[in-house]
Amino acid sequence: MFRNKDEEEQRFYIKSSENVASLGRYVVLVDRETGVNYLQSWVGGGSGITPLLDRNGQVVVEKSSLKD
Repeated sequence: MFRNKDEEEQRFYIKSSENVASLGRYVVLVDRETGVNYLQSWVGGGSGITPLLDRNGQVVVEKSSLKD
């Protein structure tokens, strides 16, 4: 994840990114090995990351991103 690799070899990829005025930035990351979506935020001087949940409280998993 922290080494210089080709895009295809990296475990995580950025699905979407959004800047929120002067407040911060939100990014949805996807783990290519598990398909799990994560929400990463940078707000003010802090940051955090958590699995992204659907409306039923279940972890969002993208089956199309899984490695064969």
